[in-house]
Amino acid sequence: MSDISVPTELIDHLCRCSRLTAEEAEHIVSEVLSYYSETPEDYVRHRHQELQALGKNNSDIYSTLQAELQARRFGAKPLTTRQIRRTIYG
Repeated sequence: MSDISVPTELIDHLCRCSRLTAEEAEHIVSEVLSYYSETPEDYVRHRHQELQALGKNNSDIYSTLQAELQARRFGAKPLTTRQIRRTIYG
């Protein structure tokens, strides 16, 4: 699990209004909080690796990342292909 602190009152609430165990509720909340705390740079790096593993070429990956970044909840400003490449490779 991540280093994100999960509020006990939220876990208790989820257990009362669902069939989740405390462990399941904590895991789900932790995953959601981790998702929402991810930076655009972290997203670009891990998503690039995922798309490479699927056999995509970098040109297609950069286009995919540009579209996905615009749709993500962090509302990242649009990145150019060069900015994406620099995020991945430094």
